[in-house]
Amino acid sequence: MSQRIYILPETLTNKIAAGEVVERPASVIKELIENSLDAGATDISVAINAGGRRLIRVTDNGHGMSREDALLSLERHATSKIRVDADLDKIITLGFRGEALPSIASVSRFTLATREIGSQEGTEIIMEGGRIRDVRACGMPSGTVISVEQIFYNLPARLKFMKSSETETGHVGDVIARMSVSRPDVSFSCTSDERELLRLQRSDLQRRLAQVIGKDSSQHLYPVNGEGISGFISSPALVRSGSQAIYTYINGRFIRDKVVQHAVMQAYRGVIDRGRYPVVALFIEIPPGEVDVNVHPTKHEVRFRRQSIVHDAIQTAIEEVLRRSPWLVAQPVSVMSNSSGGATGQAYRERITAASQASLVLPSHPPCRTALAEHSTKESVEPIIITTYNSTVCESSPSFQPEQPQSESAGYFSELNIIGQFHSEYLLCQSDSEMVIIDQHAASERVAYQLLKKQFLTGGIESQRLLFPETVELSFSEVAVSVKFSLDLAGIGFELEPFGGTTIMVSAVPRLVALKDPILLIRNILADLACFSTSSAFNDALENLLSRIACHSVIRGAHPLEQRQIKELLYSMDQTDFAASCPHGRPVSHVLSLAELQKIFKRT
Repeated sequence: MSQRIYILPETLTNKIAAGEVVERPASVIKELIENSLDAGATDISVAINAGGRRLIRVTDNGHGMSREDALLSLERHATSKIRVDADLDKIITLGFRGEALPSIASVSRFTLATREIGSQEGTEIIMEGGRIRDVRACGMPSGTVISVEQIFYNLPARLKFMKSSETETGHVGDVIARMSVSRPDVSFSCTSDERELLRLQRSDLQRRLAQVIGKDSSQHLYPVNGEGISGFISSPALVRSGSQAIYTYINGRFIRDKVVQHAVMQAYRGVIDRGRYPVVALFIEIPPGEVDVNVHPTKHEVRFRRQSIVHDAIQTAIEEVLRRSPWLVAQPVSVMSNSSGGATGQAYRERITAASQASLVLPSHPPCRTALAEHSTKESVEPIIITTYNSTVCESSPSFQPEQPQSESAGYFSELNIIGQFHSEYLLCQSDSEMVIIDQHAASERVAYQLLKKQFLTGGIESQRLLFPETVELSFSEVAVSVKFSLDLAGIGFELEPFGGTTIMVSAVPRLVALKDPILLIRNILADLACFSTSSAFNDALENLLSRIACHSVIRGAHPLEQRQIKELLYSMDQTDFAASCPHGRPVSHVLSLAELQKIFKRT
């Protein structure tokens, strides 16, 4: 019988392994930075060309390698991190698989230059497609320089799945940002096409977060200090539309874990709106034997031995801060790096050497929610509402101004007799033997949406230039999105320009939101657009974007209205192609007939 099963050649198995570890240029940079940090580097620089497609170069000042170790490091499953089976239960380094370098080298033109501290000369190894082409001595400072050129040149199927240079650059920036938050004692720099993308000097955790998230964020960050849990969390005033600003670390390793993220969101439940995410940098120190990081090649996923206890400990630590509502204090307390996890090089080295003896005292009982519920009284919530919605709720000007005076032939809503407001959120009106209850926010949102849609279809949404252009700090991915969709965003009233690094300049916004909070709206729209890759996808999402703009432009929450404002809103409802629901699907009005009322009061 013919043979059907064969042993794959090493070059092919390396390419298969590379598919697990090397997803895109950003994943290459993540693996190389982890190796640099494990080597004790305090200064790491990254250079990329064409989003990493043409070149990735990572330079560090770590302890370097000898000629023999450098050659061994390019072999599959060669590592200095673990030796025996038992070491898998006490992993205290970022890397340990011994797969990254050979996997990267197998799908690129790869150069490794390294010099060990105390050695007179360095070693340079040149590889192509996983095969060594040359090994020679070289002169260089102590440390390691790895160059990766033409990634996936020998895997056209993988190459075609790479995104545009701007998108890949954004992913690279986000990876470096996540790594830099874990080690504020290390300086990071990155250049893209010979232009500086970011430069982060050594600092403490709070300053590093401000550098990564935005300089204005520092005043909204508050320290968390629990048993084995430390870091910073944001007040309700600093939220995002996505979870990209939730930085969670287990023993110094960045993770995306559902258990940890669920604990964070549970703690914020009732504090921030649905669909919003806080800014969080959380460091969890736990005995290595209590967590399994050997779950996925990217090492982003982990498994906890007692996940319910970890979940409750995280939730309790965050709720403890939220319960105190420190943002109500005039001057937030600034905490230096020695009280934040992983903030200094000494603290990191102590953690690496003593992690196996470290213990996290985790509670065995569920987090207490009673105190938080008691704290969420009217007296404690009102200042937050006033702060958050000040620019919207306290406006004295009407939400809608009709372009011409009301005509004699009024519509259905204009002819309603106004009874008044209920709870400053609902309009009570009468029409013959019916009582009409109108949700003023939903009605205002529908009118604004119809107006925006009409403007867009007739030549573009009316925008208003800002007297003083504002700058906004974003993530690298969001900056890439703003550049990609700049022309499309101009069509709906936004003029955004890159301002260097992770900053964009806002020159104009839609007129309807000029007096509101356009910066928050811009963040939300960019988060919505992050999952789209073409302008055609932008057009598909246009209605959602217009409804978001409309929602931000109108009255929100409890808002007393004058009689004149109510009449203008009812008139505007008649002047638009009005529907029975707001753009998000919520009903605008409800009719209660006299017969229904009589039935309620048993008069029939």
